[in-house]
Amino acid sequence: MSARQKDLLRQVEYPESDGHPMGETDTHRQLMVDLIEALKTYFTAEIDVYVSGNLMCYYVEGDGSKSISPDVFVVRGVAKHERRVYKFWEEPAPIVVLEISSRKTRKEDFGKKKDLYAWLGVREYFVFDPEAKLRAPLRAFRLHLRTQEYLPTPTENYLRAEQEAARAQREAVRAQQESAHADQESARADRLATKLRELGLDPDQL
Repeated sequence: MSARQKDLLRQVEYPESDGHPMGETDTHRQLMVDLIEALKTYFTAEIDVYVSGNLMCYYVEGDGSKSISPDVFVVRGVAKHERRVYKFWEEPAPIVVLEISSRKTRKEDFGKKKDLYAWLGVREYFVFDPEAKLRAPLRAFRLHLRTQEYLPTPTENYLRAEQEAARAQREAVRAQQESAHADQESARADRLATKLRELGLDPDQL
């Protein structure tokens, strides 16, 4: 990389806030704070474990628009000191990320964020719904390093099996309906043929 390119990279701004509130509700915000503090306490004795949350994390050097702000995350192999932002090209990816889900963020938590965390190499990803709107309020995903995709959880497997069973049932009902319709059409054709014969007509020649 040339000196000019390095200068340009140094001039890129990485904002410390995205302008969004820390949590949608008091419950979400307090839970985030409590989880961060609980994890900090748990890892107090480990000098190379960093715990944070609601921190702007940038994952493309030179592009201040490529960022994500996990609600709670844990990184191994780095110092505990406070950071204004987190840069993935300077320090390792978190080993754990936890998102506190809500009605507004649920789709993104299980879609865009899940895919991005897998791509970044986050080993374990948790989604917790404090409002219990999900069938399983806590979902956990573990990264399959070979494919860089999260393995399905038992809950996901169960839900997928339920969806497959429901789909199979719908197809069976549709097949029964189509069979009944075919029987009705056949019976109608038989009645018509009988009526034509009664009139002295050959239905095969009509």
